Amino acid sequence: MCPIGGALFDGFSRGLKAHLVCHCLLVETNRGLVLVDTGFGTRDIQSPYSRLSPFFIHFNGIQFDRQYTAVDRIQQLGFSPKDVRHIVLTHLDFDHAGGLEDFPEATVHVMQAEMEGARHPRGFIGRGRYREKQWDEVKNWKFYAPGGETWFGFEAVRDLEGLPPEILIVPLAGHTRGHAGIAIDTPDGWLLHAGDAYFYRHEMDATGRCTPGLRFYQWMMEIDREARLFNQNRLRALSIDRANNVRLFCSHDAVELKAFTGELKGDRTNKSHPVESF
Repeated sequence: MCPIGGALFDGFSRGLKAHLVCHCLLVETNRGLVLVDTGFGTRDIQSPYSRLSPFFIHFNGIQFDRQYTAVDRIQQLGFSPKDVRHIVLTHLDFDHAGGLEDFPEATVHVMQAEMEGARHPRGFIGRGRYREKQWDEVKNWKFYAPGGETWFGFEAVRDLEGLPPEILIVPLAGHTRGHAGIAIDTPDGWLLHAGDAYFYRHEMDATGRCTPGLRFYQWMMEIDREARLFNQNRLRALSIDRANNVRLFCSHDAVELKAFTGELKGDRTNKSHPVESF
């Protein structure tokens, strides 16, 4: 996504347009592939104005190119879409759930509160962010409520149906009613896909700094400001206090994505890889 604003959004672009990503995670398990979020899908690429809000298409400067879809990346890795048995969503916003129908045989896991919010959107932003056409053909849903054993002090949903115990849902409400992070216990420590609980890498260090553009976008999209800031502060403390065994990343920071794929050297996150095996 390339909104107008350059570095005022992403902190690094030198031109007029910023560069944001839809950071998904593919997990290789003994129960098949698990995809965390889907970004935009092939149907969004083929027919964007019938699937997405024109406001968000233009505000976010969405680049409609099949090479950026999860299904294309998965095929480049040598897998079939049928190999994706499960999809775990941070939330149902248009830039996170657009590819659900590219994986028709997958079971989709999401917080119950998120689906309730998506089915009853409120206001201009609510109607624009939730696009039922992106998920109205999903056949297999699994819905969850908070509860059970905590994860580093956070509420957590464990024992997701059909998934290995190393994958957890961590409720992080605020951006949306049922927004959540997805935690994965890997041989190198925990990964936490924090979704849209934060948008800019330096929000998770001691400065808590964010660019003006992304600060505005978070304000524009939040459902519950108090909950969002509360959870963001908790994540910042987790990132600092547990830096040796928990690595966080959000959905839209291009620098974080490059660090996790090893394209930036010297970053504290460059030991991770977007595909993990159990």
